[in-house]
Amino acid sequence: MNSTNRGKWLAALCLLPFALFFFAFQIAPLAWVAIHSLNTADGWGLGNFVKVFSSKFYLQAIKHSLQIAFWSSLIGIVIAVIGSYSLRKVESKLRDFVMAFSNMTSNFAGVPLAFAFIILLGFNGALTILLKQSGLIEDFNLYSKTGLIVLYTYFQIPLGVLLLYPAFDALREDWRESAELLGAGTWQFWRFIGLPVLTPALLGTFIILLANALGAYATVYALTTGNFNVLTIRIAAMVAGDIFLDPNMASALAMVLVGLMVLITVVHQWLLKRSYHVAR
Repeated sequence: MNSTNRGKWLAALCLLPFALFFFAFQIAPLAWVAIHSLNTADGWGLGNFVKVFSSKFYLQAIKHSLQIAFWSSLIGIVIAVIGSYSLRKVESKLRDFVMAFSNMTSNFAGVPLAFAFIILLGFNGALTILLKQSGLIEDFNLYSKTGLIVLYTYFQIPLGVLLLYPAFDALREDWRESAELLGAGTWQFWRFIGLPVLTPALLGTFIILLANALGAYATVYALTTGNFNVLTIRIAAMVAGDIFLDPNMASALAMVLVGLMVLITVVHQWLLKRSYHVAR
């Protein structure tokens, strides 16, 4: 066996633990969920999915999940783009501090985050009372869909900054200088150079933020004690609930969530191909 083949076998051997781990914790659970989603009280079939898409309650959960995920991801990525671009213009010490802070806050979720927002923006939260006294708002319900969008946006922004900041390395300063020498303004530079270069990173980051929001569970559960109707809450209630225990229906809802992510990924790939075509 020559050195090239020996190197390939050694690389494959080193990859084996990861492959086993990926199969055990990704492929096998997904296959288990897919199989049990077809298991109904009357036998095997699509009865669980028919029940999901014929129930206003489950459709409302899907709608709420998509709305919260979309708007929190959109607002988060807009702020992250501005923040990432601004970080490139400041001194290195401040940049390092903000990146370290973003890394920390991107993992600040679950019960601590819900508790912090209750103190700040709850019905009697410090910031809520201050805004009411100043006349900026009349009322704010943290436990509503709007409140959850604000909450989700909080942990979307630092994740977006961490993902987008390296993408701005692709924008070279001499491109801007050349564009200015040729008479291009700021808007023209971003329209024909900046955005086409950043589009793949923007789309990829948006998809990751969507997945992050669609799969969020601990924060919304801690904030609403499971009383707000989103997909992750419904799935958990049917797996661990004392009254509505139905693992097979939970598997069907989980597959709906997987299907949404697959659809979003397909659209993402299609938009990427269009962006590459436009860039050329």
